[in-house]
Amino acid sequence: MKNKKGLALLVSLLILGFLPAAGGQKSKDQVGYRDTIVVSPEETRDNVVTFGGDIIIEGKVRKSVLAVGGTITVSGEVGDSVVGIGARISLKSTAVVKGDLVGLGGTLEKEPGFRVDGDTVYFKGSDISSKIVKEGVKGILSFSLLPIILIFKLINIFIWFLLVFLVASLLPKQVTLASDQVRKSFWPTFATGLVAIILFTFCVIASAFLCLLLIGIPILLALMLAGLVIKIFGKVVLFYFFGESLSRAFHGQKVSPLGAAMLGLLFLSLIGFIPILGFLVSFVLSILGWGIAIRTKFGTTENWFKRPAQPQ
Repeated sequence: MKNKKGLALLVSLLILGFLPAAGGQKSKDQVGYRDTIVVSPEETRDNVVTFGGDIIIEGKVRKSVLAVGGTITVSGEVGDSVVGIGARISLKSTAVVKGDLVGLGGTLEKEPGFRVDGDTVYFKGSDISSKIVKEGVKGILSFSLLPIILIFKLINIFIWFLLVFLVASLLPKQVTLASDQVRKSFWPTFATGLVAIILFTFCVIASAFLCLLLIGIPILLALMLAGLVIKIFGKVVLFYFFGESLSRAFHGQKVSPLGAAMLGLLFLSLIGFIPILGFLVSFVLSILGWGIAIRTKFGTTENWFKRPAQPQ
């Protein structure tokens, strides 16, 4: 399978898998976490997704099946693709997959008689180490870095998925308020973020030098923690901003903060796979994220730097 096709396939499957969780689960979609999902012989589903659970397909899935961890056992029919990330995939003799079969890590078991109409891509983590042992440095250089980069990107998306779930669920009002300020004060927010990043970088460099005197170590750790908190909150706000904008544009209605943030995460993650453009978008969003987190004081005020009105 060509690299571009494989990349597009995995991104599209992630979107198919996460959209039910982002915008409200459809009646024909099924999403689970560490549980068992069974599609019985007389049953039909659109998409089936699990995180750490088991999927058993005896009936028909119209679109795609995605498992992060856990297992996928197919003895029925899947209309599009089957994707397992760190999962055990088992195709029985009666299995029919009309799209592609993709396995990243985990195991792949196939009984004689199964049918896969598309391409089959299976990448084991042990492939890298064996290549290095057998061919040394030459093997490392000749080994395609695309699967490794792709795995890191998918892991990064999954981590942000968990962070978005936590922040948007615990702080929905703060996320909504901060997002409104992106529209109202875009350039002041951008300027705030740019200045904040410059000052933060200077402080990190200064504290790194102070580490030679030991007193800089706690300062550096505190700066790293503060930077991480600012980055997480700012990114979640921007995910919500883009997700809510997309929802209004295509559906004309507002979704929950969690649903909008998930949709924005998927949209921006998709852009992140585009060379050069993805980097530029990520760079600009980092500045905006810092600006919106600091300017709104983590979504608790419209403008933290606004002077209070003087009493007359």
